[in-house]
Amino acid sequence: MLNFDLQNHRPLREIVYEQLKRQILTGRITPGTRMMEVELAEEMGVSRTPVREAIRKLEKEGLVTIEPRRGAYASDISVRDMVDTLEVREDLEGLAAALVAGRMTEEQIDELTRIAKNYSSAIKNSETEKMIHYDEQFHRYIVACSGNKTLVQISETVQELALRFRYLFYDDFSRYENMPVEHRQIIEAIKGGDAETARTTADNHVKRLKEFVIQEGEAVFNHQ
Repeated sequence: MLNFDLQNHRPLREIVYEQLKRQILTGRITPGTRMMEVELAEEMGVSRTPVREAIRKLEKEGLVTIEPRRGAYASDISVRDMVDTLEVREDLEGLAAALVAGRMTEEQIDELTRIAKNYSSAIKNSETEKMIHYDEQFHRYIVACSGNKTLVQISETVQELALRFRYLFYDDFSRYENMPVEHRQIIEAIKGGDAETARTTADNHVKRLKEFVIQEGEAVFNHQ
């Protein structure tokens, strides 16, 4: 049930929408799950109206599929979906790294390094939630430091899609274990101040993940 005491200053439909969206993105509502208005309303302690509105909004974002006479379902994810998102991430994160190369303050570099170290610790301790959190935070922080509002807005949408992949497939992809080294390489490239080197390093980081998904993704999907 929702905690309305903490959020009662916001419209109910927004709270319900964000809760359902978060559940889909984090895999609590898995792909193909039927989105039953009555059950969701009871579970969240609300009427069906805000749930119905949330489902329609999530359909527009591609997270829910509504089929005539069959109802609403959490949208499926394919290898193609993952590759599409990673292709966009590749260019966006390369651009972000190029923009911040040589321009990040010492404090910002220290913060990015701290995030990278937390990510490495999470991998060593097999803490999946923390791995996902710090991996996402690492890339968001670089984009935020660019100061480019348009890039931040576009990246936010792409990161949300990527978040769904992380939660669904993190345990299966040993690829993530190699990322601490690549994160350090990105930091060093940014510190080095050469925009093209930083862009290429960040590009290659996502490109290697994309190639891994193409090679191993179907096998992982077949086990879902």
